[in-house]
Amino acid sequence: MSRPLAVVAVGGNALIQDDKHNSIPDQYQAVVATVQHVVEMIEAGWDLVLTHGNGPQVGFILRRSELAQEEVAPVPLDYAVGDTQGAIGYMFQKALHNELQRRGIQRPVVTVVTQTRVDADDAAFQHPSKPVGAFFDQQTALLRQQQLGWTVMEDAGRGWRRTVPSPMPLAIIERDVIAQLLAQGCIVIACGGGGIPVVQDQQQQLRGVEAVIDKDLASALLAEQLGADLLMIPTGVEQVAINFGTPEQQWLDHLSIEQAQQLLQQGQFGAGSMQPKVEAILRFVINSEQQGKPGQGLITSPQAIKAALNRQTGTWIGHSL
Repeated sequence: MSRPLAVVAVGGNALIQDDKHNSIPDQYQAVVATVQHVVEMIEAGWDLVLTHGNGPQVGFILRRSELAQEEVAPVPLDYAVGDTQGAIGYMFQKALHNELQRRGIQRPVVTVVTQTRVDADDAAFQHPSKPVGAFFDQQTALLRQQQLGWTVMEDAGRGWRRTVPSPMPLAIIERDVIAQLLAQGCIVIACGGGGIPVVQDQQQQLRGVEAVIDKDLASALLAEQLGADLLMIPTGVEQVAINFGTPEQQWLDHLSIEQAQQLLQQGQFGAGSMQPKVEAILRFVINSEQQGKPGQGLITSPQAIKAALNRQTGTWIGHSL
């Protein structure tokens, strides 16, 4: 009997506790803490693909490029995503190996540098809206816009930032390789930062583009293409809530597809927080069902993964496994 397959999408911000704990050793310790909970899934019999965000880490690379621009050439955005896939993948790969060894579980762990195909004509390229990199005051941001051709925006009262396109992911280039690794018993780390965005020409040639891809949407696409049973998105709370922060706040154990769609239309989930997670899971659940392999989504905190898989907490979206 084959093991069930889960894609677990860990956010890039989960690696950074606060502004005082953003060094590489600090990030690795955060990975170690997260991995302890993820390995409980492997111990319980799941096959696993782990994806991760990279927003803050790409920002650090871009900032280093800015500071060193008089001495070394800047790092293009697609290469910065590739850099973070290697560095963060290494963190998870080492932490997973060590925790599996500590528990006496013999499973190989591998990181795959992953490219995600997007449409060169995606409307997102005409309307860059995803903030990346360092924060600036308005004067500096507008100067960078003039000098470097950036588009910039004010970001939630925290300062001004560069914006880049965030096109819709269409295909995971390394999907078949990932599937082969899973079949060999590997734990796979893939689609870091949503994947390196590439476009494909009529001769099937790939070209990297200056953009970033939503990690949760790319994870949903990968889960769909692999025929996964579960898409899990660990976040800062054990469950999704409606009427959040009000006296009518209500934690949700389970949402059908219809209920989730209705609550999204009502604006119950924050556009910058829970909404994209619910949308990504819905995309996975609906598309999987259309392909004849119903999957399910789960949102919970890393610490609650074991309890959530036992239906003691977490918010499940879709049909029962």
